[in-house]
Amino acid sequence: MPSYIGRFAPSPTGPLHEGSLVAALASWLDARAHGGRWLVRIEDVDSTRCEYGADEIILGQLAICGLVSDETPLVQSNRSAAYEDALARLASAGLVYPCGCSRREIEEVLITLGFLQQRHEERVYPGTCRHGLGGKPARSIRVLTSMGDEDISIRWNDRRLGRQRQNLTREVGDFVLKRADGLFAYQLAVVVDDAHQGVTHIVRGEDLADNTPRQVHLQRLLDLPTPEYMHTPLVMGVDGQKLSKQNGATALDMSSPVEALQQAARLLQLPRIEALSVSEWLAAATRAWATRWVS
Repeated sequence: MPSYIGRFAPSPTGPLHEGSLVAALASWLDARAHGGRWLVRIEDVDSTRCEYGADEIILGQLAICGLVSDETPLVQSNRSAAYEDALARLASAGLVYPCGCSRREIEEVLITLGFLQQRHEERVYPGTCRHGLGGKPARSIRVLTSMGDEDISIRWNDRRLGRQRQNLTREVGDFVLKRADGLFAYQLAVVVDDAHQGVTHIVRGEDLADNTPRQVHLQRLLDLPTPEYMHTPLVMGVDGQKLSKQNGATALDMSSPVEALQQAARLLQLPRIEALSVSEWLAAATRAWATRWVS
């Protein structure tokens, strides 16, 4: 087994855009600069958001850019049994419970308690169903984020952002592992799959940094290893929001893959590389990445 296994895990909600190429390139360069392996995982656990055929489009875009997985890509929709097994392990240890709250009910409780004034604010689950459903039918399954009266605070070191800390109990609350529609939540699926694939290093966009404490918490509860984390800068749209498929980011122009890679590298603060081919460009970029990020 190599000492480094990295991964890129796109959701097939549409083709890759400029922002997702930045994350893909950074994770590929980090794996190559460490002499490790690079895997691709199709994160289609939320089937309600997926587009038919988008996974093949994404893999094709990556291939044009020379970013090819070292193994057959893992597909989350084939992994339900593994997620169910992990959930059963947590249940047998008394670490999860059924929840009957709707999103609207949670908002109403938080407003009553004075913890929520704006619709866009983080909704910290108030623990309504921790000690029973109160006659309501179960809608989802949540994991405990405190033990008795003791808060759980997660500390970790991000290779780019530095030392990080989050009080999981007060800033997130008990979070969902299985949704009301029966689908497994991203947090559980990603932790189970990273362990299954032996992932040692995770390089991804900074928008996912605040997910890290939830994932570290689950890794500890399931007795799974915690990878090293690095969160890369985000590509911002003209409206100042993160570039994403949800806000209309356009698909990558693959007519000039070297130029597309060059644009992604610029955000990663790598020098401009003059190269005629994708393979030459990637080789030079790997050397530049190693100089900057590999000690």
